[in-house]
Amino acid sequence: MTGECSARAAEVDRLLAKARTGLPRLRPVEAWAAAGRGARIVDTRPEHQRRAAGEIAGAVVVERNHLEWRLDPTCGSRIPEADSPHIEWIVICAEGYSSSLAAAALRELGLYNATDVIGGFDAWVEAGLPTVHPARPTAPRGPGE
Repeated sequence: MTGECSARAAEVDRLLAKARTGLPRLRPVEAWAAAGRGARIVDTRPEHQRRAAGEIAGAVVVERNHLEWRLDPTCGSRIPEADSPHIEWIVICAEGYSSSLAAAALRELGLYNATDVIGGFDAWVEAGLPTVHPARPTAPRGPGE
Protein backbone atom coordinates (compact mmCIF):
# COMPACT_ATOMS: atom_id res chain seq x y z
CA MET A 1 0.00 0.00 0.00
CA THR A 2 2.82 2.45 0.78
CA GLY A 3 4.22 2.04 -2.73
CA GLU A 4 0.82 3.00 -4.15
CA CYS A 5 0.64 6.07 -1.89
CA SER A 6 4.20 7.08 -2.84
CA ALA A 7 3.37 6.80 -6.54
CA ARG A 8 0.23 8.88 -6.06
CA ALA A 9 2.19 11.50 -4.07
CA ALA A 10 4.63 11.75 -6.97
CA GLU A 11 1.68 12.38 -9.31
CA VAL A 12 0.41 15.14 -7.03
CA ASP A 13 3.89 16.69 -6.98
CA ARG A 14 3.95 16.64 -10.81
CA LEU A 15 0.49 18.21 -10.94
CA LEU A 16 1.61 20.96 -8.56
CA ALA A 17 4.83 21.58 -10.54
CA LYS A 18 2.79 21.83 -13.75
CA ALA A 19 0.37 24.29 -12.13
CA ARG A 20 3.26 26.47 -11.01
CA THR A 21 4.88 26.55 -14.45
CA GLY A 22 4.59 30.13 -15.65
CA LEU A 23 2.75 31.20 -12.49
CA PRO A 24 4.37 34.41 -11.21
CA ARG A 25 4.02 33.48 -7.53
CA LEU A 26 4.35 36.27 -4.98
CA ARG A 27 6.06 36.38 -1.61
CA PRO A 28 3.71 37.69 1.09
CA VAL A 29 5.26 41.19 1.09
CA GLU A 30 4.86 41.38 -2.69
CA ALA A 31 1.20 40.32 -2.38
CA TRP A 32 0.63 43.00 0.26
CA ALA A 33 2.18 45.64 -2.05
CA ALA A 34 0.10 44.40 -5.00
CA ALA A 35 -3.07 44.66 -2.92
CA GLY A 36 -2.09 48.25 -2.15
CA ARG A 37 -2.00 48.86 -5.91
CA GLY A 38 -5.46 47.37 -6.45
CA ALA A 39 -4.92 43.62 -6.74
CA ARG A 40 -7.53 41.50 -4.97
CA ILE A 41 -6.51 38.90 -2.41
CA VAL A 42 -8.90 35.97 -2.36
CA ASP A 43 -8.76 33.69 0.68
CA THR A 44 -9.80 30.13 -0.14
CA ARG A 45 -9.22 28.62 3.31
CA PRO A 46 -12.17 26.90 4.98
CA GLU A 47 -13.85 28.58 7.92
CA HIS A 48 -12.15 26.46 10.59
CA GLN A 49 -8.72 27.62 9.39
CA ARG A 50 -9.77 31.28 9.25
CA ARG A 51 -11.32 31.01 12.71
CA ALA A 52 -8.15 29.47 14.19
CA ALA A 53 -5.48 31.58 12.46
CA GLY A 54 -7.22 34.83 11.52
CA GLU A 55 -7.86 36.58 8.25
CA ILE A 56 -6.41 39.23 5.97
CA ALA A 57 -8.47 42.40 6.30
CA GLY A 58 -10.17 43.22 3.02
CA ALA A 59 -9.55 39.82 1.45
CA VAL A 60 -12.39 38.36 -0.57
CA VAL A 61 -13.39 35.05 1.02
CA VAL A 62 -14.36 32.39 -1.51
CA GLU A 63 -13.89 28.80 -0.46
CA ARG A 64 -12.02 26.69 -2.97
CA ASN A 65 -15.00 24.65 -4.16
CA HIS A 66 -16.72 27.80 -5.55
CA LEU A 67 -13.70 29.78 -6.75
CA GLU A 68 -13.99 29.43 -10.53
CA TRP A 69 -17.71 30.27 -10.54
CA ARG A 70 -17.29 33.31 -8.28
CA LEU A 71 -14.35 34.86 -10.14
CA ASP A 72 -15.24 34.12 -13.78
CA PRO A 73 -16.64 37.38 -15.17
CA THR A 74 -18.77 35.46 -17.69
CA CYS A 75 -20.49 33.34 -15.04
CA GLY A 76 -23.91 34.15 -13.61
CA SER A 77 -22.65 33.00 -10.19
CA ARG A 78 -19.81 35.52 -10.05
CA ILE A 79 -19.25 38.08 -7.30
CA PRO A 80 -19.59 41.77 -8.29
CA GLU A 81 -15.82 42.42 -8.13
CA ALA A 82 -15.26 39.78 -10.82
CA ASP A 83 -16.32 42.10 -13.61
CA SER A 84 -13.23 41.81 -15.81
CA PRO A 85 -10.78 39.14 -16.91
CA HIS A 86 -7.97 41.63 -16.25
CA ILE A 87 -8.26 41.71 -12.45
CA GLU A 88 -5.16 40.64 -10.58
CA TRP A 89 -6.44 37.90 -8.28
CA ILE A 90 -3.97 36.74 -5.64
CA VAL A 91 -5.12 33.42 -4.21
CA ILE A 92 -4.08 32.50 -0.69
CA CYS A 93 -4.54 29.25 1.18
CA ALA A 94 -2.94 27.99 4.38
CA GLU A 95 0.47 26.91 3.05
CA GLY A 96 0.61 27.78 -0.65
CA TYR A 97 -0.22 24.44 -2.23
CA SER A 98 -3.92 24.44 -3.09
CA SER A 99 -3.64 28.13 -3.99
CA SER A 100 -1.20 27.25 -6.78
CA LEU A 101 -3.66 24.73 -8.20
CA ALA A 102 -6.48 27.28 -7.86
CA ALA A 103 -4.53 30.09 -9.53
CA ALA A 104 -3.62 27.78 -12.41
CA ALA A 105 -7.30 26.88 -12.84
CA LEU A 106 -8.22 30.57 -12.94
CA ARG A 107 -5.58 31.18 -15.61
CA GLU A 108 -7.07 28.31 -17.64
CA LEU A 109 -10.39 30.21 -17.50
CA GLY A 110 -8.67 33.23 -19.06
CA LEU A 111 -7.93 35.12 -15.84
CA TYR A 112 -4.27 35.50 -16.83
CA ASN A 113 -3.40 37.85 -13.96
CA ALA A 114 -4.21 35.24 -11.31
CA THR A 115 -1.40 34.09 -9.05
CA ASP A 116 -0.85 32.91 -5.49
CA VAL A 117 1.20 33.53 -2.37
CA ILE A 118 4.31 31.47 -1.71
CA GLY A 119 3.88 29.81 1.68
CA GLY A 120 0.24 30.92 1.96
CA PHE A 121 -1.30 32.46 5.06
CA ASP A 122 1.32 30.84 7.29
CA ALA A 123 4.05 32.78 5.45
CA TRP A 124 1.91 35.94 5.57
CA VAL A 125 1.80 35.71 9.36
CA GLU A 126 5.50 34.83 9.56
CA ALA A 127 6.29 37.97 7.51
CA GLY A 128 4.50 40.04 10.16
CA LEU A 129 1.84 41.30 7.77
CA PRO A 130 -1.47 42.47 9.25
CA THR A 131 -4.21 40.03 10.12
CA VAL A 132 -7.54 40.37 11.86
CA HIS A 133 -9.39 38.00 14.16
CA PRO A 134 -13.10 38.80 13.82
CA ALA A 135 -15.44 37.39 16.44
CA ARG A 136 -17.06 35.45 13.58
CA PRO A 137 -15.10 34.46 10.47
CA THR A 138 -16.03 36.35 7.33
CA ALA A 139 -18.71 34.47 5.42
CA PRO A 140 -17.71 33.21 1.97
CA ARG A 141 -19.00 35.36 -0.87
CA GLY A 142 -21.89 34.18 -2.96
CA PRO A 143 -23.22 35.29 -6.31
CA GLY A 144 -24.17 38.94 -6.41
CA GLU A 145 -22.86 39.62 -2.88
